[in-house]
Amino acid sequence: MSVATDVSPPTEEPAAAPIARTGGQPARTWSVVPLLTRLHFYAGILVAPLLVIAALTGLLFVFTPQLDSIVYDKELHAARVGPGLPKPLSEQVAAAIAAHPTGTFSTVIPASAPDATTKVVFMVPELGEKQETVYVDPYTGEIRGQLVTWWGSTPLTTWLDDFHRHLHLDDIGVLYSETAASWLWVVALGGLILWCNRQWRIRGEKRRSRVEATLLYDTAAAKGVRRTRGMHAATGVWLVVGLLFLSATGLTWSDYAGANFKLALDSLNANRPELVTTGATAATGGGHHSGGGTAAAGDPAQVDTVLHIARTNGITGPIEIGAPAEDGAAWTVVQNDNVWPVHFDKIAVDPVAGTVLHRTDYADWPFLAKLSALGIQAHMGYLFGLANQLLLAALAIGLLCVIFWGYRMWWQRRPTRGERRAPVGAPPARGAWRKLRVPLLIVGILVTAAIGWALPAFGVTLVAFLLFDAVAGLIRRRRDTPAPTSPAPAGA
Repeated sequence: MSVATDVSPPTEEPAAAPIARTGGQPARTWSVVPLLTRLHFYAGILVAPLLVIAALTGLLFVFTPQLDSIVYDKELHAARVGPGLPKPLSEQVAAAIAAHPTGTFSTVIPASAPDATTKVVFMVPELGEKQETVYVDPYTGEIRGQLVTWWGSTPLTTWLDDFHRHLHLDDIGVLYSETAASWLWVVALGGLILWCNRQWRIRGEKRRSRVEATLLYDTAAAKGVRRTRGMHAATGVWLVVGLLFLSATGLTWSDYAGANFKLALDSLNANRPELVTTGATAATGGGHHSGGGTAAAGDPAQVDTVLHIARTNGITGPIEIGAPAEDGAAWTVVQNDNVWPVHFDKIAVDPVAGTVLHRTDYADWPFLAKLSALGIQAHMGYLFGLANQLLLAALAIGLLCVIFWGYRMWWQRRPTRGERRAPVGAPPARGAWRKLRVPLLIVGILVTAAIGWALPAFGVTLVAFLLFDAVAGLIRRRRDTPAPTSPAPAGA
């Protein structure tokens, strides 16, 4: 639904009646179609390059599970599935500690599949927010390799994730992705309204119902802008729900709009419940530490007890076991099953006393917190496994096609006769907002201001566009205004 839309009246419609005038001024109207046409046209042209980047980088990211499996086959997979049971988890952690000369033992992620390795994570001060992960064969205790990871993500996944979110351009790159997400829903909804308005106003076409005309482009349409417009718009209709979803979920964890979303969750008391980890019995034996930093207070040998307590308390499926960071803190066990039905329960465990100190269950999360978590997992392609990945890939490819057809329409609509030759089509008429009725104009300004506050990237770029458009209009008016001619001398 993005990029340009053909603004010439459809040939199936009768010529529009002249606009009534009052006192020499055009009569005001309740129709927002002319304004939407101009907004959709310009927003599509200016935002489409950002959407192309987001679609291409997202298409790469969505298949990171398969890419990781190929690129990091040795690290992620055991040499072979042994005939016996895996070694105790504490022995696997001990093997990783012996092989890792620096860092502080932080987390262990037990093998989640028969052919998977166990991941033992170490905090290394020199890596900043990243970690060092050692991969252990659960059957033999062999070290299969080690990688610098970012909260569980491999270097490849981390690189593609950063590429999709900010193109490795830090703060400047963040603006690209947030601007794309902020405008995606605008061009998608605007295009849907324009296409439905066009198709539902066409008269005399009895072979196709309104629904069919909206969802399927006319294969009998003549080649040129009509056929391209049909493919652009009909494809956009099929994509619109998915594009709105991607826009909304992408904004929830963006820098600026995401901060406002968090404020809303705070005000509604709709955040995820926090797990209380204090009050554990002082651990004995100390934690593994070398190479600087603060030693973990938990004894890695306690990990078997922690795992047993977690399983007996219903923490099933893929999990992460976190060592306590200081004396008096508990071990944590967190479910990290992102595939539907998701499991995100957490417990705080005191292995010395053999008790669960605190628990938070996904079932008890506020509705908005649940919705946000599910949306993020679906946006990343995890929620429904391969089906989720294929759906996101189809959305990305479909969006690229819609953008291509939008630009093609812009080129096809260019004047090509005589002195009117131009490289691209003319934009829709300016000043559409001045024709709106005053109550509608006031409501529109207030709603737009509210959206601009909630989505700062949208608000700032919209103001920039309006200023640019106003300056361009002023320059054009001055250029088109004929210079006054001097009166002829008397008696000439």
